[in-house]
Amino acid sequence: MTTGPFLTTDRLELWRPTQADMRPMFAIISEPETGLHFGNSVTLDDHFMRFCRNAGSWALYGYGGLMVRERGGDGSLLGNCGIFHSIRGMGEDFDDRAEAGWILRHASTGKGYAEEAMRAILAWFDREYGQEVMCMVAPANTPSLKLADKLGFGLLRDTSFADGEEIRLMRRAPPARS
Repeated sequence: MTTGPFLTTDRLELWRPTQADMRPMFAIISEPETGLHFGNSVTLDDHFMRFCRNAGSWALYGYGGLMVRERGGDGSLLGNCGIFHSIRGMGEDFDDRAEAGWILRHASTGKGYAEEAMRAILAWFDREYGQEVMCMVAPANTPSLKLADKLGFGLLRDTSFADGEEIRLMRRAPPARS
């Protein structure tokens, strides 16, 4: 049972996901503006598989996505940010590695929440694991591309999903060891 946030920042609490977060997160990704860059036709069963992948990442690898809430707020879910483990069929240079991702409720974008959450998560991940992290961003998602750049991700390559949707694969080098 979760007794408190996994990480905190000045403005945010970052919680490990629970079953109770599944439907509120589905509501967030179902917002037209939020789902724009990863397919607006996500079904509940698709979302359930993604949500379980996230939970499985915690169980198998010791890291995964975190549910984002305002510190001192009403407890409502702002989104999900984190590092999870995934295999997506994108090739040996991308698959079977830690992957960063961030999704926020549309009303919570543009406030620096994703950057604040991801900086805390990456700092924790660097201390605990010290390995490279991948991410994928739709080329039209300019705010996420800018955030990936701020977080130290560089272009790995541009490619597309099996359905032809273009995607930019990015890599963040592991921290230097002293």
